[in-house]
This record gives sequence, C-alpha cells and structure tokens, in this order.
Amino acid sequence: MYKKVVVAIDDSEVSQSALQEAVQIAASYSARLVIIHALQTTRDTSDITRFAAIQLLEQAKAAAGEAKTVETRLVEADADHGLNGVAETIADAVSQSEADLLVVGSQGRRGLERLVIGSVAEKLISTVGISIFIVRLH
Repeated sequence: MYKKVVVAIDDSEVSQSALQEAVQIAASYSARLVIIHALQTTRDTSDITRFAAIQLLEQAKAAAGEAKTVETRLVEADADHGLNGVAETIADAVSQSEADLLVVGSQGRRGLERLVIGSVAEKLISTVGISIFIVRLH
C-alpha cells in the first residue's frame, strides 16, 4: 500500500517514537523511508547548529536499520515564521518527495498551551495532501 513513507523528526522523545513507527510501517510494506528534519534558521544560524541537525538525521538513519531504503533530508525553515514556517517547509518537502504517508509526533498539548505554542502536526493535517499518522507519547 505505501511505497514511500516520510517521517518528520526533531530531538524530542515523541519524535523518536514517530521514527520507530515510521520504520515499522516502511519495513512492513518494503517502502522507502525519508527522514526529514526542519531546521529553523536565521541569518546568524551557525555551522555548529547545522552540523547538530545533520548529526540528528544521521542518528535517525542509523536507528532505522529495519527499513529497506532510507534517505535523509535537512530542510531549512525561516525562524521568523515560527511553527507555521516549519509546517510549510515540511509540507513542501513531503510534496517534493511524492510520499504516500507522513508520520509525525505530537506532544498532545491542550487548551491555552496549544493555542500559544501551536502544533506543527495540526498545521500539517490541513496542509499535506496525503495520509498522516500522528504518534503521541503514552
């Protein structure tokens, strides 16, 4: 059913759970796995920050050993656009990848905290034109 699965990650615990789910789904369908990390950047973003983002992707790729084929992509989101920029950048990368499924983690925030902080996962639901698997911590 799925030929290409994209998982969007950051350095959070829920993101690691999303990666594990994406690996299992990709392995069960013999699908390609694309791991994306959206780095929020400014004019002053250092090479050290970019290197840390690349390291995060490399660690995720190593953890995805069960998947048939794994690709990583670092995409840059303008920090001035906040979470909307991150969601739009991820949505663009998903569209370019021609994926069948997007897997993302969600902190499961509620109420005022969700209103103030926002939710990249929620924004992706209304932006991405493919199925989305939302992973939450238990």
